[in-house]
Amino acid sequence: MSLSAVSAPLTTPKKKWAFPTAYTVLMIVAALVAILTWGVPSGVYDKLSYDTASNTFSITYASGETAQFPADQSTLDKFGIKASLDRFLAGDIHKPIGIPGTYTTVEANPQGITDFFQAPIAGMYDSIGVVFFVVVIGGFIGVVNHTGAFNVGIQSLSSVLEGREKWLIIIVTTLIAIGGTTFGMAEETIAFYPILVPIFLAAGYDAIVALAAIYLGSSIGTMCSTVNPFSTIIASNAAGINWTEGLIPRLIMLVLGTALCIWYLLRYAKKVKANPETSLIYSQKKELEARFLGDRSQQLTMTSQTRLILGVFAATFFIMVYGVSQLDWWFMEMTTLFFVSALVVGVLSRSGEKSFVSEFLQGASDLLGVALIIAIARGVTILMEQGMISDTILYSSANLVEGMDKGFFIVMMMVLFAGISFFVPSSSGLAVLSMPIMAPLADVVGLPRDNIVNAYQFGMGMMAFITPTGLVLASLAMVNVTFDKWLKFVMPLLGMLIVLSSAMLLINAYF
Repeated sequence: MSLSAVSAPLTTPKKKWAFPTAYTVLMIVAALVAILTWGVPSGVYDKLSYDTASNTFSITYASGETAQFPADQSTLDKFGIKASLDRFLAGDIHKPIGIPGTYTTVEANPQGITDFFQAPIAGMYDSIGVVFFVVVIGGFIGVVNHTGAFNVGIQSLSSVLEGREKWLIIIVTTLIAIGGTTFGMAEETIAFYPILVPIFLAAGYDAIVALAAIYLGSSIGTMCSTVNPFSTIIASNAAGINWTEGLIPRLIMLVLGTALCIWYLLRYAKKVKANPETSLIYSQKKELEARFLGDRSQQLTMTSQTRLILGVFAATFFIMVYGVSQLDWWFMEMTTLFFVSALVVGVLSRSGEKSFVSEFLQGASDLLGVALIIAIARGVTILMEQGMISDTILYSSANLVEGMDKGFFIVMMMVLFAGISFFVPSSSGLAVLSMPIMAPLADVVGLPRDNIVNAYQFGMGMMAFITPTGLVLASLAMVNVTFDKWLKFVMPLLGMLIVLSSAMLLINAYF
């Protein structure tokens, strides 16, 4: 050892700054929302809801007092609500809606340290349905992976797709966009990541391509909803119009927007396939391939048992989509389906009881982090609800656009809906909160109310691409991609969609 080596001062290499995890991002957002409740005045609109048991309308005033009124059209007319009575009686509008012109400031309820730390716990209780759904999906995937059938299927599919990999992107994005536009496929897409990510990786793409094919498809589909009951129909009902009004611009936007997303993704995918080092997550390549693909050096054989297991695997997802779109299934039914399918796979693979339980629990634990992200995101919304600033933001937004030229007005409405949806990421929640207040503003500037519904959908849909309070962080956690990498990938596309949406709104407003 040289003297210089002995006398050289010890230095610690500087660690490169890393973008925080999804959990930290959400906690920062929660802290900012809590701080807002100290500065933004608290206020509420009087709310009207339909009571099915007594067949009456119930009005909840800002003071907290309630009153009952007959469930007839005269009551709706009295309170300036344009929604049809039939929509309440049929259950299409099942949440309390704001009564125009009733905004009242109330005593502030700023969210303190205790509220801040309780919010994720409250979010867990409030979103237990989707949380348990994610955990059971993890258990199901764990059981299937243990059989080896999935690896066999991936190898077989890789050979079939060789030279035609781009069709995987086109088909997946298109099908999920159709699911989004028809029945609001969103949380259900969580189930597809463990299946499709290995297939995309085996095809020579990176995990962002798989993530984007699923998430962009869902987002553009819900952004341009056509018959989606959770956005289009409930928003149209709350605005007092038929859901078919404004359908043509939404259909055109769906086709153009989906085509734009596919083109953008194919462009990135082609670059990554030609040169893997151009991937935004190239540093994670080996780690992700080891996680999702395992050992691919061994040539696997397709047996009758493997075919049966893969058949159950595929059938589970087809049944889920059919159940949600046709049978009004929700998290209870979907979770039960995946649990039963896991048991069936365990029987077909002749897995022992201890082995089955071990693999199910291991798979469930793999997605526990995703479930926690969903809970924390819901906690952010709870903070704002308890701080009573949602209606204040809505009231301020309505005042902001008053008196504008109709072209500038409708584009500004889209921007405002995007901003409000950051705080209210639920499409149905935003619809019933905002439509009774915002839709009448169209009458003032001389626009049909379907313009407001479309502005709501486009604005809310675009924010869904990036808002931490939505599903994006949970989706990123499924493939271990950080939020900054996603933003770097998606922001140019989002800029194009903003221009396209604005153009569509302006054309519909003037022509």
